[in-house]
Amino acid sequence: MTTVTQEAGAPFGAAPPSGDQAADAAIRTRGLTKRFKGGQVAVDKLDLTVPRGSVFGFLGPNGSGKTTTIRMLLGLVAPTEGEYSVLGLPLAQALPKVGAVVEGPAFYPYLSGAANLMRFDAADPAAHGATARRRVADALERVGLSAAAGKRYRNYSLGMRQRLAIAAALLGPRELLVLDEPTNGLDPQGTREVRTLVKEIAAEGTTVFVSSHLLAEVEQMCTHAAIMRTGKLVAQGTIASLSGGLVTRIKVETPDPDDAARVLTSLGLADVRADGREVTAELGGHAPERINAALVGEGVSVRGLAVVRPSLEDVFVGLTGEGFDVDA
Repeated sequence: MTTVTQEAGAPFGAAPPSGDQAADAAIRTRGLTKRFKGGQVAVDKLDLTVPRGSVFGFLGPNGSGKTTTIRMLLGLVAPTEGEYSVLGLPLAQALPKVGAVVEGPAFYPYLSGAANLMRFDAADPAAHGATARRRVADALERVGLSAAAGKRYRNYSLGMRQRLAIAAALLGPRELLVLDEPTNGLDPQGTREVRTLVKEIAAEGTTVFVSSHLLAEVEQMCTHAAIMRTGKLVAQGTIASLSGGLVTRIKVETPDPDDAARVLTSLGLADVRADGREVTAELGGHAPERINAALVGEGVSVRGLAVVRPSLEDVFVGLTGEGFDVDA
């Protein structure tokens, strides 16, 4: 693991990793900190572990330190202090195995998707020119753009442009793919395209690290997540474990809220709340179908019944007491 105690002009990312834990994780940081001139702390003592093979959501409001963290991990910004490792290797050895889309690459609008990728490939000193066309064709096929290979970039939809950016990051074999806000600004169709692509890449064995401020989107595509707030890590783990400490509730829509509340209380449900024509309670170990049957049996008109499981936003609010869209 690379240890950084930053001094003026000191190199970073060159020391070999140490310990089995660093080797077993795709990304691992300990106490990673970035302090800018003037005293602003963008990332504060970050302890992060990204398991190999995961689709890892790196969550936080805009300004919470996500992009700064990514830039440190990719060697684009020097950390102030702390330790980090990428693929359990020194940074110089890890980077050829890492594909990244950070704020999107610049493509030539008048060139085709394939021609743009040929230029990206030619910029890689380790790439062999004789096999460039094969690599480009494989990358385009992998992101579902083979049919649009000859189409000019300026005629691509936003979703196609984002997929081409991912193709550029996959021109070589990658063990880790880093995507910074991959669905930002996309319409629903483009968002679905990128979400599906991320799942397909992960299924092939590549660890995918996705930075985003869209919690619902991350819940649909990720296996693990970490939540940042004002430079600090507030939670990390599997998607299921993050919400595991919060209570699942049942929600009943009814024109008879008082009677519904009475029935739920008689069944032993806790924290029964009535708000207009909506009654909620902690579900506990009760079966929703039995609750529905009890309500109907007592003559309560049930217009709707739903089990409400806590979301990542509920986790964030529970940890910080604030909505996710905080001013960081």
